[in-house]
Amino acid sequence: MCPISGATEALIPNSVDYDKLNTRDAGETDKKESLSHNLRSRATVNPTFLPWVTAAVWPLMSTLPLLLTEGNLPTQYSKLFPSEWYNHDPTMERPKPLGLILGICAVVVGHMFLLPIFYLYRQGTLSGGIKPTSIQTKGERKYEFLEGLKTHLTQPEGFVLLSIYLSSTWMMGYMPASYYSFDGAIQWSRVFICLVTQDFVQYIMHRLEHCVSHTLYQKSHKPHHRFTNPRLFDAFNGSVTDTVLMILLPLYITAHIVRDCNVWTYMAFGSMYANWLVLIHSEYVFPWDPSFRALGLGTPGDHHVHHKLFVYNYGHLFLWFDQLGGTYRSPKAYSPKLFNHGT
Repeated sequence: MCPISGATEALIPNSVDYDKLNTRDAGETDKKESLSHNLRSRATVNPTFLPWVTAAVWPLMSTLPLLLTEGNLPTQYSKLFPSEWYNHDPTMERPKPLGLILGICAVVVGHMFLLPIFYLYRQGTLSGGIKPTSIQTKGERKYEFLEGLKTHLTQPEGFVLLSIYLSSTWMMGYMPASYYSFDGAIQWSRVFICLVTQDFVQYIMHRLEHCVSHTLYQKSHKPHHRFTNPRLFDAFNGSVTDTVLMILLPLYITAHIVRDCNVWTYMAFGSMYANWLVLIHSEYVFPWDPSFRALGLGTPGDHHVHHKLFVYNYGHLFLWFDQLGGTYRSPKAYSPKLFNHGT
């Protein structure tokens, strides 16, 4: 653990509940209702596989690159676009924008599946009208879905900054040459390696933001830590400095470590990374969480530990680096005081 990590928590005043900023004040009544609701739902709802419909979000994240690379479908890219739009000789010409546009669209399409699935899950539509269990014992934050969606999509440090990064690195030719190639299909082994590499570099940057100095923490990561009980839409709500250090820099480093990806692999990795980063900020338990945790994959419960306690669980997509670094804590260790059973 870093030598000043204990002081990190002190940087966030205990007297301010930042979770209620821009949301309706939950109040003690809402906390009691949420506790009662969670106990009631576990006691009265029969086991059902319906909530597992939400797991469809994982393959749906890669919908666009899958459709564009399937040769037997009319959506195969060579049937839709003229060859001069995607054939690229890096020694003779500047990058063409088609790969960039499709890459951004891949993230958008993944989000178009994730958001309605989460909305139905949040409303209890996928569990007989009973809302899912909240991560934290005090209950989930109360907010209007459309307000959360608007905040999520319009934060300048979120998708706006990410789009600027993708556009500049792509069009200025800063990516490895293979990333501009449309040949082949999704290289799933490379997608996995990219996800692991990205999370490792992000783990290092995350710890540095917490540990290097109070000044760096205050100017970069502290704005994101005002959410001690995060919601799905808080994933990219922080600061420009935080996004640059913990997301964009690791993305650039990852691309230059894993240098043999094609455009479809880059597309699938980008969509899965962005959507997974959103999912781990969910205020609710997902049915796949126990399986994910057993495999060392990041869950909302694990990330809530970081937002609540500050000095553990610096990883996002994987638990492995925290486990190796001695900074992992399971939410079960703080149940039921802070986190609900089943988290």
